[in-house]
Parts: sequence; C-alpha cells; structure tokens
Amino acid sequence: MNSHPPTPPTRSALSRRTLLRGSLAAGGLGLVAGTAGCGSPLAAGLAGTQLNPGTVTFWNLFGGGDGARLQLMLDEYRKQQGSTGSLQAATFAWGNPYYTKVSLATLGNKPPDVAVAHLTRASNLAAAGLLEPITDDVLALAGLSSSDFNERAWEASKFEGQVYAIPMDTHPWVLFYNADVCQAAGLLGPDGELAPIEGLEAWEAALTAGKEASGGFGATTATVADDSNNWRFFNTVYSQREGNTPLIDDEGLSVTMNDELAVDTLATMRSWVEKGLMPATVDTPGAETLMFTGKSAFFMNGEWEVTTAQSIEGLNFGMTAFPTLFDQPAAHADSHAFILPRMERDDAQLERAMGFVKSLLDQGMTWAEGGHIPTYLPIFESSEYQQLEPMSNYADAASYASYDPPAWYSGSGSNFETVTGATIGLVQQGLTKPADAVASIRAALENYAKTANPL
Repeated sequence: MNSHPPTPPTRSALSRRTLLRGSLAAGGLGLVAGTAGCGSPLAAGLAGTQLNPGTVTFWNLFGGGDGARLQLMLDEYRKQQGSTGSLQAATFAWGNPYYTKVSLATLGNKPPDVAVAHLTRASNLAAAGLLEPITDDVLALAGLSSSDFNERAWEASKFEGQVYAIPMDTHPWVLFYNADVCQAAGLLGPDGELAPIEGLEAWEAALTAGKEASGGFGATTATVADDSNNWRFFNTVYSQREGNTPLIDDEGLSVTMNDELAVDTLATMRSWVEKGLMPATVDTPGAETLMFTGKSAFFMNGEWEVTTAQSIEGLNFGMTAFPTLFDQPAAHADSHAFILPRMERDDAQLERAMGFVKSLLDQGMTWAEGGHIPTYLPIFESSEYQQLEPMSNYADAASYASYDPPAWYSGSGSNFETVTGATIGLVQQGLTKPADAVASIRAALENYAKTANPL
C-alpha cells in the first residue's frame, strides 16, 4: 500500500461550477452513468424529459439491505397515492459520484424533487447554493417542526444557521459481539446482554478475555481496503478524550488537530494490535467472518452491518454502543437526510415533495430494522422502536454522535476520510509510527485547507 495520502487538487482559476455548466452547455452528460429510458428520473433530471404531472422524482444512494428496505417504503408511498406513476426513483453509486450527479443536475436546473444526502455532505451543497432552505413554513407543509427531530442531528443539518436538510436517521459506529464467545469469556450479564464495559482498563480486560475464549482475537475491524472505517475508529476514540479538537475548522480552512492527543490515540489503538488482541491486517469481510465464526468476541463497524449478521444462520450475536474508554461518550456517526435541490418549484410541487418526505419518515420502523437510529422522534420514542432488538440497544449513541468536521473535502466517502483513514490504517498494520502518521495527516489536510472549494 502506498504510504502517502492522495494529493489534493491544485488551485485553479476555473471552479467546478464553471466546468459543470460548460459540460451542460456542451451536452456533456458523460459524468452520469446509467441506461435510463425516456420516462426515468435520470432522463428527466438530466435530459429534460417531461414527467407526468404530480410525479415526485427522488434520487438516492442506497444499496444492499438499505436499498431493499427503501424499495418497500417507496412502494408504500405509491400505494398511499393510489398510482405507480406518483413516484419515479433512481439509485446511484455511493460517494463522490452521487454528489457529482446531484450537483450537475442542480446546476442545469433539472434536479430531482427530493434527494438523499449525508448530513456531512449536505453542508457543502448548501455552501455552493445548490439547496433550498428548510424553513418552518416548508416543514409545516407536511405537519412537521424542528422539535420533531433529534437535536444533535438537527443542529448538524444547519449551514450558517439555516437548516438545509431533514435528517432521516443517525448511523453510528458500534460494537457487535458474539454472544456465545462472550458467554464463555464471562462478559455477559444476568440478562444475557453484554455487561457494561467502562474505561480503558475494562476494555482491554474484555478483549483479553474474548481472545482467550475465542482462541483468536478479542476484537476485529477492517484495517485495509476501508479507509472510512479506519477514520471512524479513530474519530470514535479521539472524540472521547478531553482536549480533542476537530481535525479541521473554519469550514476546512484551518487544521486544528490536537497532534499530541492524536499521536497518543493512535498509539493506544496500535497497542491492541501489538498485544495480539486485534488483527493487524484484515478487510471488512474478514473482520466480520472472524466474529461470525467465533474467532473473535467483538466486531466493530457501522450498525448497518446488522443485515449481514442476521443473514448468518445460527449466529447468536448482540449489538451495543462502543464503550466509553476515556473522558466522555462519543461515537463516530453520520445521518442520511432528505434535501430539496434548488429548482423552480410551484407550491404544489413543494407540497408534494414534503408529503413524500413525511411518508418516508412515518415509515421509520422499516428503516430502523436496517440498524439506523430514527431521528424522527415519533418513531424513536415509540414503544415499537424501544423494543426493537438489538437495534435499540445503541440508541443513545444518537445523542453523542461525532460527525465529520464540515469542509468541502470532508464527509462520508470523502477525500478527508481517505486521507486520514489510509494513514490510520498504516499505523494499525505496523507500517508507520503514530507520530509520523499524524505529521502526514496534518500535511495533507493543510494542502486541502489551502485549496479553493471547487464548487
């Protein structure tokens, strides 16, 4: 693996917005992959094809279990409207390609009525003037108000004090556990759930007991081929420590990482590998398999992996929030959210768009079954969700979610996560030292901080 993080783009007199407009003027639709026909939202959004009056167009980036659950929710919306033509939905590749498509369509004034965005990516779209603000009047069209949502996620939906997204969920980095291994290790409580683990000493003792019981490792998480996961791991532990400062600030213009604390955090994480409690080199499927087959007590990743765990026949597993090892609870997280790309809408279009959003929020239990914590409080506070196992066991993590610091180059699947995660992974693999890794991360982020926002 290359030990150097990716080099950021150099400053250019041409902004990305200028280039995208030029592509549109030249008919340059090559950035958008797909083979959609004339009536699809892809064609309608980018080629100007007319849709039936009253149709809501919707873009998203959900695959796998999330995609299957979303389809159920979309079908329910169509049923509520009494027409299959009431909605046209398109799914695109996760990450930067998706946000490029949303930006391109919006700049060409042909975006979907509603789209999904991570909250950590929505602020950049808002900064570029690509989103409609979500005002109290807009919320009221669907009978909603700001008090209906998790406060932390709602605050994360703001850019310069104005809300630009409606959070659908919080999806934190969590702890999965093999209940049979943990039982043998004496880590379960009388209720059969994992007993609380509080503090660094207790965590390392649990890993040691899990390693002895499994004959393999105490815990696993991807260290290769998943830069975002490496960042999530570090951000979770770093954010629990007193004195942590965001790695970047001022919308990405300043690098404010606490270098000393970051070095110590990486050294602590690496120590679990050096003690044989965690593997040095493993990808996500390998890390999962070790826990699924009883070769590890714990597996750490996003809660969305619950669908994979549930598919393993005979696996007795549980889930909980990642333990508080240091001074305060914290868990890396992001939120999926609904955005209204900027476009010329009449009142009826806006009301239909918000009605669609409300329908999906009301179906929050379907979404929660995929592991995500509902941010819509009528669902979160319902007895049905509170009794949903094992998903409700980590629900409190939504109150102390640690989001990526805002910048044009940060957010889920971003250059920021690649730069930081790749280097963190090298520490875990034993290929670079913590102090060298922090210096490398700082140098890369300082380059990005000096680079103009391409939007």
